[in-house]
Amino acid sequence: MTATRVDAEVIRRLPKAVLHDHLDGGLRPATVVELAAAVGHTLPTTDPDELAAWYFEAANSGDLVRYIATFEHTLAVMQNREGLLRVAEEYVLDLAADGVVYAEVRYAPELNTNGGLTLSEVVETVQEGLAAGMAKAAAAGTPVRVGTLLCGMRMFDRVGEAAELAVAYRDAGVVGFDIAGAEDGFPPADHLAAFEHLRRESVPFTIHAGEAHGLPSIHQALQVCGAQRIGHGVRLTEDIVDGKLGRLAGWVRDRRIALEMCPTSNLQTGCATSIAEHPITALKDLGFRVTLNTDNRLVSGTTMTREMSLLVEEAGWTVEDLRTVTVNALKSAFIPFDERKALIEDVVLPGYAAAL
Repeated sequence: MTATRVDAEVIRRLPKAVLHDHLDGGLRPATVVELAAAVGHTLPTTDPDELAAWYFEAANSGDLVRYIATFEHTLAVMQNREGLLRVAEEYVLDLAADGVVYAEVRYAPELNTNGGLTLSEVVETVQEGLAAGMAKAAAAGTPVRVGTLLCGMRMFDRVGEAAELAVAYRDAGVVGFDIAGAEDGFPPADHLAAFEHLRRESVPFTIHAGEAHGLPSIHQALQVCGAQRIGHGVRLTEDIVDGKLGRLAGWVRDRRIALEMCPTSNLQTGCATSIAEHPITALKDLGFRVTLNTDNRLVSGTTMTREMSLLVEEAGWTVEDLRTVTVNALKSAFIPFDERKALIEDVVLPGYAAAL
C-alpha cells in the first residue's frame, strides 16, 4: 500500500507505541483551565481553544529554552493530589483514544512538590491516576499499557534522588529513568553517579541527547553513562556523510540503540526545518532503530495519529514504515521481553493487518 492511499482514519485505527512523551506536556487545555481556577493560577487565557493556540504559538519559537518555559502553567496545576490524579488518568484515556496500545510516560517528581507533596507521594499519586486510566480504557475496549519513566532535571541537584525513586518503585509501575531539561551546558556525565547506581540495580534508562547539543552529548550518553536509548538524537546525522556512517553512528545503528524521535517537537525547537527533511526518514532508510513519538502533545499540538499522518503526507512514508517504527518502539520498550513480544505478535501485527 502506498502512502497516498492511507487516510487519517485508517492511521487513527492503527496500533501505536510511544516511548517519549512528557506527562506535564500533554494536558487537556480545558483541564488546565479548570485546575488553574481551582488553585488560583493565572493563565494567558481561560478559553481552552485559545490556550491550546497559545501553547502551540509559544512553542514554535525555534528555541529549546523558551519551549521548556511553556511548562510553567501545566506544572502549576500539578502540585496537589487532585491535579495529579486527574492529569494522569486523562493522559491514559487520551492515548487510548488515539490508538496507542503501549506508552512510556515521563515526568520529574521534583517539579511537583511545590504544594507540599513528597517525592514518594508524587510518584504514588501519578501511578494511582495512571492505573485508573488504564482500568477505564480496558473497560471501554481500548486497553493501553502505560509504564513510567522518572526524570531527574539535569540542571538541578536532585538527579540522584530521582534515580533512587526509580529503583524503589520499579515493581510499582516505574519501568525506567531519564534526565530532562536544557541540554546545552548540562552534560549527562555530570550525573554519572546516578547512572552507575541505576546500572548496578539493573534499571534501564534513556537520556535526552543530540537535540540542543550535538554528537558529544550522544557519545557521552552512550559511552560514558551507558544509556540504552537516546531521547531525540536528531543530530546523529552529523556523523553521517553521503550515507557513510562515522564510528558513533555505526555504533548506534549496529547495536540497535533506539532513537526516540519527535518530528513536530524538533521543528518547534529548531532541530529540523521540515517534516519532509526531518532526519527520522533518512535514519530509517539507513537501518537505524528509529521510533516515532509526540514529546509533548499539548505544547506541540499533536497526537501520534498526527505525527504518523505528517510523515505519510510530507515524507512519503508507507503503512509498512509506520508498522516498522511501532515494532521498533516495542522492541526497545523498558518492559520484560515476553510482554513486548506479546504486544507485537498479539496486538500490533494483527492490528495492522485488520486496518488494511
